Amino acid sequence: MAGFRKSRTDAPEGFFATEAAGLRWLAVGGGPRVARVVEVGPGHLDLERVTPATPTADAARDLGRRLAVLHDAGADGFGALPPGAGAGWVGPLDDPLEMAAGSWTDWSTFYADARLRPVLAQGRRRGVFGPDDETAFERVCERLPRLAGPAEPPARLHGDLWSGNVLWSDAGGATEAVLVDPAAHGGHREADLAMLALFGAPHLDEILAGYAEVHPLCPGAAGRVPLHQLYPLAVHAVLFGGGYVASTRRSLAQLGA
Repeated sequence: MAGFRKSRTDAPEGFFATEAAGLRWLAVGGGPRVARVVEVGPGHLDLERVTPATPTADAARDLGRRLAVLHDAGADGFGALPPGAGAGWVGPLDDPLEMAAGSWTDWSTFYADARLRPVLAQGRRRGVFGPDDETAFERVCERLPRLAGPAEPPARLHGDLWSGNVLWSDAGGATEAVLVDPAAHGGHREADLAMLALFGAPHLDEILAGYAEVHPLCPGAAGRVPLHQLYPLAVHAVLFGGGYVASTRRSLAQLGA
């Protein structure tokens, strides 16, 4: 079957090479199926075409198990990019936001310095966030060591795992999940799961149950979901404005209280 092409002639330098590197890095033994890279160039990325299917509870539970395996494959540090990736981006093809990369040793510092403060700066430049928002972001950053929960090693993350980036495919009569469009990096494993919850992945309870079969989350994980959703909410506020700005402010108020 013919492949699928993503293209943009004025894409940032290395944009498609980074996405291809992320897809290859996520393709670990026992992990979820990842869309296969067919060809990559400065202005395009060709992927295998995925035959669509309806998600099922069994496929969702299997995805959960495989996500746990993927996360446990690890990364060199928080914020570390896949081999062959020169820079990180998150967001739509026509307006991606640069995503800070590096190698932080603890998650709280990484989340403050490489996610929350940069997205605040991106929002200030676009006129989305103001001085009061900056105060609220800083309050959350200061509280991160108390909010973060038990320390964990860096996990190998998809990084943009909302439901639209999980395709469901017919695999010889059975249904399986296929991951696409990553913003892959080393991060906290709860972040991918919180992103699935943010926009309502089908059979989410089954995904979480399957995940727990392989690597249960640390105590208090359910209460940390809003913390891990704050960055993607803020990204959506910067990109799309509207109700996402209000949602981000409500989350900041909740986490900074």
